[in-house]
Amino acid sequence: MRWLVGWSTATAGTSGPEGAGTTGPDGETVQPVGSQLLWGDPDPLWAVGDWRPDEIRTVTVDPRTRLAVLGTCGATDEELRLGLIAARGGALRHLTAWSGSYTAVVQAGRRITVAGDLAGARPVFHTPWSDGTAYATAALPLADLVEAHLDIGHLAALLAAPDVPEALHDSTPYLGVRRIPPGHALILRQGAREIAGYDPVTSLAVAAPPTDATSAVDGVRDALVEAVRARLSAPRHVPAAMTDPGPVPGMGPAERRAARGTPAPGIGADLSGGPASATLALLAAGLPGVPGTVLGHGTGAGERLLAVTFNDLAARAGAAPGERPGDELARAGALAADPRLHHVVVTGGEEALPYVDLEGPLTDEPGPSLTTAARHRARLASGSADHFTGHGARQVLDAHPARLADLLLDRKRRHLVRPVAALSKADGSVSVLVPARVYGAARRLARTSYRTGVDGLAEQLLRRRLDEPPGPVGASLAALTWARPGPAARWLTGEALAEVSGRIHSAASRPGPGPGQRPGDFRARAALARHAADLRILEQAAEIRFQRLHAPFLDNQVVRACRALPEALRVRPGARAEILRSVLEGAGVTDLPPGWGTPSHAPQATAARTGLNVALPDLMALFDTPLLADAGLVEARVVRKALRAAAEGEPLPLDGLADLVSVELWLRRLLARRGTCWTGTPARQRAVPTGTVVAARGALGTAARP
Repeated sequence: MRWLVGWSTATAGTSGPEGAGTTGPDGETVQPVGSQLLWGDPDPLWAVGDWRPDEIRTVTVDPRTRLAVLGTCGATDEELRLGLIAARGGALRHLTAWSGSYTAVVQAGRRITVAGDLAGARPVFHTPWSDGTAYATAALPLADLVEAHLDIGHLAALLAAPDVPEALHDSTPYLGVRRIPPGHALILRQGAREIAGYDPVTSLAVAAPPTDATSAVDGVRDALVEAVRARLSAPRHVPAAMTDPGPVPGMGPAERRAARGTPAPGIGADLSGGPASATLALLAAGLPGVPGTVLGHGTGAGERLLAVTFNDLAARAGAAPGERPGDELARAGALAADPRLHHVVVTGGEEALPYVDLEGPLTDEPGPSLTTAARHRARLASGSADHFTGHGARQVLDAHPARLADLLLDRKRRHLVRPVAALSKADGSVSVLVPARVYGAARRLARTSYRTGVDGLAEQLLRRRLDEPPGPVGASLAALTWARPGPAARWLTGEALAEVSGRIHSAASRPGPGPGQRPGDFRARAALARHAADLRILEQAAEIRFQRLHAPFLDNQVVRACRALPEALRVRPGARAEILRSVLEGAGVTDLPPGWGTPSHAPQATAARTGLNVALPDLMALFDTPLLADAGLVEARVVRKALRAAAEGEPLPLDGLADLVSVELWLRRLLARRGTCWTGTPARQRAVPTGTVVAARGALGTAARP
């Protein structure tokens, strides 16, 4: 893990020698373990972890005005200096308008500004500490700093309503540690905090501004090209551990590297056969320079982009008769025929199925990807030191079903025809009732206020009305709401659901007009934030030493460009594939294989179902005496019954089971932890110092205290 951490206090502290730490509230010297001090008191800032030298950039105008940018940033030094001058005057958006994925921290006198990103992949956390506020880009270091207990109410909300901002609000799994919403910045003035938004949202008061589809797609192309170029222009890193020590009998270079557990030097990308990863791989291979130059042509010729495809043999063997999991593999092979790509196929058996290998490191927060971390690690181990992934493309390009209501708000009814017809076809129905039901649900959502919709969810949870209609049409109808229960809600206790219902009621009753957004835009942003948060957990759980994962679709500028796409274009069936095809054509890539962009969720569902069957004994043992039951969130017998039923083929929401398993795993790893993120005299405690989970009856939100 890598993070930055610092604080702002009302009174100036006292620093020791450079990097020696800062005086804490009890007179002890407090310093993060494994850190480098970027600047000292009175408002110190550290970078913690294995940051590369080029990933930490600082600009100083005078001793009290400076900027730190951590991550991959395509801005020049002059652009950083101009951004610092603008931020000193209060302009925040300049800090978030450069290509790449990064966190920017500005110090202007005693004012500290920390800008999060739009997607939520680089969040910012804060907590009261001493006589001010501490902040970080990870929650666990702050929980260690203040010895925070578990927030059982947050875990209940994470399971009952993970896509609902009103349920989670700004909480984290640690009591007292708060999260900054995506698209906002934390501003500290001598310890006093303020949270300010820096990006406008689509208002309910006026119609969406008209946007030309062609210029919007061109904007997406330009943003993606700049995002990829920012990664390609960064220095290459070959640590000593990645250097091949020499021949070993019976082992080639790839086998020797795998035995060392290090990635291949250079640039690589996933090549799953889907349009998102293929777009990034072809863009990276086709940009001028390296990688992607054919042997004998140009400077640095011969360095081809490493394209990695995962072939799940166990899932293919367990596929249902109508499923064709080999189609994406065939498309990946056709794309890899490009001479600029070096194609590697990683095969996975039962050991790479979800749920089978549940060993792994402690992550900052729980996330569903904990159940598939070993699967991703097997693929990434064959990747490059800088590896592109297509994560986030579906969330930023696809139309959430609730966007149909946005079209009605804009009086664009005719654009509902094609998506509704595609839903009818996917459901296998020729009845006119399907379009009527979808149109009616979209119309109800367009006429429903935000507060009414959120109160409806609270009532659903309180009354345990959690069943949803089956099939694609049923899923779309359930999504045509301001808020909906999560897939794991059906297995929570009544007390846990009541707690989440109360949290939602409290959030809805706060003064203010609500989100001030259209329902489709609101739901899409919430889904993007959840996906970005889970990707952050996946990076920590499946981390390969010396490797960096790059998800350009989650960059600020790419997210902005995608949000500019007109709704009428988004809701078309196959819109994501067509948009990415246009992006590649604009970049000069036209030869795409047949079946490009064909949607397929079957391989993931098949793998989850097969892994659940293989790992059932271990999962039953995991929920023999679960910590979730100690917290009052579930009953062990209910979860065990659900696991057995899912393994026997009952149509249960597998995503909900993944949520339950991941939270249970995370709790066990957290309580088994013995270290801390801080060093000091006297020795610092750690998060959840009691090492136990205790639920106070009737007060889940303040549980986990001894």
